[in-house]
Amino acid sequence: MNAMMAMPDTLAGAFERIQEEIDSVFDAMLPVPDDTRARLVEAMRYAAIGGGKRVRPLLVVATANLFGVNRDAAINAGCAIEAIHVYSLIHDDLPCMDDDELRHGKPTLHKAFDEATAVLAGDCLHALAFDILTQPDTSSDPFVRAELVATLAKASGHDGMAGGQIMDIVAEEQNYDLRQITRLQQLKTGALLAASVEIGAVLGRVPPEGRTHLRAYARDIGLAFQIADDLLDVEGDEAKAGKALRKDEEQGKATFVTLMGAEAARRQANMLVDQAGQHLACYGDDARTLVELARFIAKRDH
Repeated sequence: MNAMMAMPDTLAGAFERIQEEIDSVFDAMLPVPDDTRARLVEAMRYAAIGGGKRVRPLLVVATANLFGVNRDAAINAGCAIEAIHVYSLIHDDLPCMDDDELRHGKPTLHKAFDEATAVLAGDCLHALAFDILTQPDTSSDPFVRAELVATLAKASGHDGMAGGQIMDIVAEEQNYDLRQITRLQQLKTGALLAASVEIGAVLGRVPPEGRTHLRAYARDIGLAFQIADDLLDVEGDEAKAGKALRKDEEQGKATFVTLMGAEAARRQANMLVDQAGQHLACYGDDARTLVELARFIAKRDH
């Protein structure tokens, strides 16, 4: 069964709403200029608008909602996270990285435009993310804005997503064991998911010592997300996924599936999802979207 069709109505509605809101904000933030920068902004819009499930912005908004944060402020922060995510996909798809031709069912940015434009569009979306977080519309408190920037910067750089990407690039030359694969994915995939939850708590002015259970939730869904991704790469339908699959196997990379086997990996993902929900028990029904999102992450088919 299609994972989107199998979603609870509340989560399906949350996804539909967040997708519309994120597209609307990107549309407003990226007007096409009437000069020779137009091609660059059109490329940014091509990559940022109308693609992806918006899992990370939904994590921001759902977490922020636990603490009564203004939704518009949370949407802005969600756009910052999504801008980083989109920039990373643009660069990952380049010939010097994964050399992919499809993303979200349409040609990758360097195929639709050209490589130089793709690099610059990614660079600009990276810059846009931090611009958004420094705006008073995101938070009126300069200390909150500074913590938002610090959180996203660490999750994006060598101690986060980019660090995981270089570990993945050299994976073909390494014999990674389960511990190393877990560390790789905690950085490459998990860091930005964790930052999404953390940013929601920062907006809610939750002190660092009060975020332990939220961090545990984020850690568990980050690993469940990657296990589901590894299962999708082996068992998925390219038409539904909107991108090339079976690449890890072709490149001889170790994954959760190759190291654990498909069934054991699936059981591990389900265990992580159950555990993630338990971390949020103190919020009761207020955390329903986050709990349902964890279940969706582990069972998605694209």
